[in-house]
Amino acid sequence: MKRMMFWTGSDSWRAEVSEVEWPDTALTATGTQVGVAPLLYRLDYSLSTGEGFVTGRLEVTAHGEDWSRQLSLARRPDGTWTIGAEHQGTVDLPDPGGDPAAVTGALDCDLGRSPLTNVMPLRRHSLHERPGAVDFLMAWVSVPDLSVHPSRQRYEHLRPPADGVGSVRYIGARRAFEGELEVDDHGFVLTYPELARRVPPPQPS
Repeated sequence: MKRMMFWTGSDSWRAEVSEVEWPDTALTATGTQVGVAPLLYRLDYSLSTGEGFVTGRLEVTAHGEDWSRQLSLARRPDGTWTIGAEHQGTVDLPDPGGDPAAVTGALDCDLGRSPLTNVMPLRRHSLHERPGAVDFLMAWVSVPDLSVHPSRQRYEHLRPPADGVGSVRYIGARRAFEGELEVDDHGFVLTYPELARRVPPPQPS
């Protein structure tokens, strides 16, 4: 299955479009995010997973006025990760990259400010469809600086999709956030409190 999805920010002005393909138990995605906080930026990414929606590789570039940075984040079959990062220009942001040992054992990347990457743990455990609760370690990518950090997260099934809308509780330890995510029949986020909501694709004039 292939679909193009659009989200708009609810915490600040932000827009994201992602083209996602999931033939069975894996997915690939390419997308672009544009935002204004903490400064004006454009971000482009490509993501590929293996079986069970386990992250294979995430490639990200971000740039703004007189600065740019790149991140290559990859998971090996033994559960270790590699992180490659570069940056150009001077900007008041943390350096990109991080310590790959800190995310050893994580199955998923989590791209900051993007509702896309929530789908992988949900689909792996069918938490959008049936009862359950699972704790995760994520390789979280801060946006737009592209620094990588370990992030403990928990997902709890609340309601299966009815008329295309179900819900899952998300608990994130890193920023002490808890919220109810609305998801569609396939586990993709429709509404993420204080972050983003999915919107219909623009119609030609």
